[in-house]
Amino acid sequence: MKFIVQNGGSLKGSIRVPGDKSISHRSIMFGSIAEGTSHISGFLEGEDSLNTLRAFRAMGVDIEGPDNGKVVVHGVGMHGLKKPGQALDVGNSGTSMRLLAGLFSGLPFDVELKGDASLSKRPMARVTRPLAEMGAVVETAAEGRPPLKISGGRQLHGMDYVMPMASAQVKSCCLLAGLYAEGRTCVTEPAPTRDHTERMLTAFGVPVEVKGSTMCVQGPAKLNACDIDVPADISSSAFFMVGASIAQNSDITLEHVGINPTRTGIIDILKLMGADIELLNQREAGGEPVADIRIRSAQLKGAVIPEHLVPLAIDEFPVIFVAAACAQGETIITGAEELRVKECDRIQVMAEGLQALGVDAQPTADGMVIQGGMIQSGTVHSHDDHRIAMAFSMAALRASGEIEIEDCDNVNTSFPGFVDLAAKAGLAIRSLK
Repeated sequence: MKFIVQNGGSLKGSIRVPGDKSISHRSIMFGSIAEGTSHISGFLEGEDSLNTLRAFRAMGVDIEGPDNGKVVVHGVGMHGLKKPGQALDVGNSGTSMRLLAGLFSGLPFDVELKGDASLSKRPMARVTRPLAEMGAVVETAAEGRPPLKISGGRQLHGMDYVMPMASAQVKSCCLLAGLYAEGRTCVTEPAPTRDHTERMLTAFGVPVEVKGSTMCVQGPAKLNACDIDVPADISSSAFFMVGASIAQNSDITLEHVGINPTRTGIIDILKLMGADIELLNQREAGGEPVADIRIRSAQLKGAVIPEHLVPLAIDEFPVIFVAAACAQGETIITGAEELRVKECDRIQVMAEGLQALGVDAQPTADGMVIQGGMIQSGTVHSHDDHRIAMAFSMAALRASGEIEIEDCDNVNTSFPGFVDLAAKAGLAIRSLK
């Protein structure tokens, strides 16, 4: 699939983007191993989340839906999962593979996790190393890459793990393994990362002790079913935040967006660059803070992005690079080396795409230096990365001509209906098979 996006236009009105992917994943995982029945609303019906749902169905969990974002999970308890008949295919979802590696390490049977061609290139040693310290046995392909073969019947023991690099997926993997371990499992992170796992475990009745940058769980644990209201995904909202900021005469409101403080780096970065962003109707839903977010056109200015904000916006950097390309002056991003091991090397691919559109974008080992200026028409390749495809779609709002984006099939992994919703908001976009 390719996207063809005409240049110009503005974003207006009120829209609600699909549910938060991180929370959708965890709601299925935790609901499945809980005692009792959990009701989920706002579930993201994208391929990544659906792959997590299918994995637990394959392990004997009765799951109703999804039906318009509503899912009912009949939990089987910590020890009720059944050995799947074949390898569990999680598609493009790194979150599924890394979190499930931890969750399945304490099961009494073997489980194999595999993914698509893109996921099969992504490094998994960041989770297999700490799991091995806990007593798990996980085999990988060459260079620590998928598939993962998790041996059953291993007694896990708690540990204190200091993460060398900030990663919510690694932190969550260790904490989920800790649910099955004997004793206390503590994870210390070098910088704040999203805390959906800690919040949701608490909602399911598992005490999570948080002291500064260290989170601890006591195993073996028990989860009790609860109801989860999944807010709109701030990562998906980020495309419209940037689009409305860079396009003239824009005024759009994004409804019911999750504003978890470990995820609001995109708002802080855009405000630092001069964006006009207002949080309205702040409230709480299912243990997560939410708000309606109003964004109006603004002349963005280049900035040096503080490194402490990088982990709080790591998934949003493809579209932040687009914002920087439309800003006045120079923008410098450092401390973002994790972008090189996402669905693709997002630093290199975004730099090449921006350069193809006439932008002075120089990649560095851990970020990029971008000179704001004119975006020209042209063709860019997303390298099957959903966030890169959507980021370049928004770039057309400020381009001198049409932008064509190749390899857009994976947009459905995180944002089903993106083309229709973006068109409704005012983007002149269409997709071609």
